[in-house]
Amino acid sequence: MTHRRLRTVDLARLAGLSTQQIRNYEEAGVLPAAERSESGYRVFGAAHRQALLAYRALVKGYGPVAAARIMRTVHEGDVPAALALVDEAHAELHRERTALRATGEALEALTREAPAREAPEPAGASEPAAAGAAASRGLRIGEVARRLGVRTSTLRVWEAAGLVTPPRERGTGYRLYGPAEVRDARIVHSLRRGHHLFAQIRPVLEELRREGGSETALRSALAARGETLTARSRAMLAGAGRLHDYLDVG
Repeated sequence: MTHRRLRTVDLARLAGLSTQQIRNYEEAGVLPAAERSESGYRVFGAAHRQALLAYRALVKGYGPVAAARIMRTVHEGDVPAALALVDEAHAELHRERTALRATGEALEALTREAPAREAPEPAGASEPAAAGAAASRGLRIGEVARRLGVRTSTLRVWEAAGLVTPPRERGTGYRLYGPAEVRDARIVHSLRRGHHLFAQIRPVLEELRREGGSETALRSALAARGETLTARSRAMLAGAGRLHDYLDVG
């Protein structure tokens, strides 16, 4: 292989970057250490070009932080550890796909039936009877938290964000989760596990809360997330291929 000597500016132009970014990449270990000319200027070669191409491709699928860790670990001489980081990223992608599938299944289960309407409290009911009727109409925050496997503080965060809006029980002021609120909490839980942001979840719940609201918004969000994961998976494959080529050069 012909070893072409590259200046910092040459390497920067190849990738459409600034010379300062190239210096930063070398200092961060993203690129292997450069040789120095007699006058002290950095001198790069074909291996640096391959390393830069590998890193830039890895960023698209793995993100800048993980890509930098992978390249830095390679340049520290621990290729098995670098490949373990690649495996870890693919495993996380698989977990996200699994969570997305579970969310879709939760949608089918959670939205199959409309929330039951509460029966009005009979006039003149005694205090114990009224308490029993209230218990039959809804759950306290602790009970909902146990059913979902989350902390009560998590439910309060969702409430503060306007995602779940349980009414307050008369007299005690306790939150009372009826069927609709429990459904909303379950949907929020599922979507958060699928890494959806509050801003993405809010319009979904608003759609479901409308009288006769459809599941279109939620299905659309899940479909968009699936497309994003597919694109990321392809980008990860491309990045891994570039890394493979770079390791062969090394």
